[in-house]
Amino acid sequence: MKFISWNVNGIRACVNKGFLDYFREMDADFFCLQETKCQVGQIDLQLEGYYQYWHSAVKKGYSGTAVFTKHEPLAVYYGIENEIAADEGRILTLEYENFYLVNAYTPNAKRDLTRLEERLLWEDRMRIYLKELDAKKPVIYCGDLNVAHSELDIKNVKSNIGNSGFTYEERGKMTDLLASGFTDTFRHFHPDVTDHFTWWSYMAKVRERNIGWRIDYFIISDQLVEKVEEASIHSEILGSDHCPIVLKLKTV
Repeated sequence: MKFISWNVNGIRACVNKGFLDYFREMDADFFCLQETKCQVGQIDLQLEGYYQYWHSAVKKGYSGTAVFTKHEPLAVYYGIENEIAADEGRILTLEYENFYLVNAYTPNAKRDLTRLEERLLWEDRMRIYLKELDAKKPVIYCGDLNVAHSELDIKNVKSNIGNSGFTYEERGKMTDLLASGFTDTFRHFHPDVTDHFTWWSYMAKVRERNIGWRIDYFIISDQLVEKVEEASIHSEILGSDHCPIVLKLKTV
């Protein structure tokens, strides 16, 4: 089974930059998007053989998630109970017989950290939710989680310590999640690798020089680790300030 996660930074713009070519080439079982910036009816994607599930923000042109899948789910859940930022379309869960797929777009703490407290509450609520699901069946959690967990996950460590997405508080929440029964699939295969990033600023030549952050993840229940065949980053794919990430699993 092949899973892809990609913050497309606006699906309508990304479609004009080669999204559909990549989508068709990958032929994934599950294609999870974040930051779709799209309301229902604003785009008509003809994706033969795929079910489409969209969770849009109330505010137009902002946030939003979507999942395109070949496999019809048992149920689809839009958001979670007592969710932080509940009107922003940030959490989309598909339930299957043997697992849950959770696609998320984690709130940014903002450059001046004015949203940090809300962000930390989000992390606590999400961890509780994932643990609740994991108690029933394994979880595949993916998306733009807006944190570079370790110093291996960011190019310029010293100059970014304390910045949004690289605060000790945000990184600590990721550590807490992984310690509670979950695995970062990319780090499972590549524990010491550096310079593998998923997001780059639009500033001139930043991506060309690979000055980036790894803030997009596939995180899975520990009980699924033995089924992982590949966890990779497709940094060569353009169309957004993020690139797609890929997870391949033996049939769950």
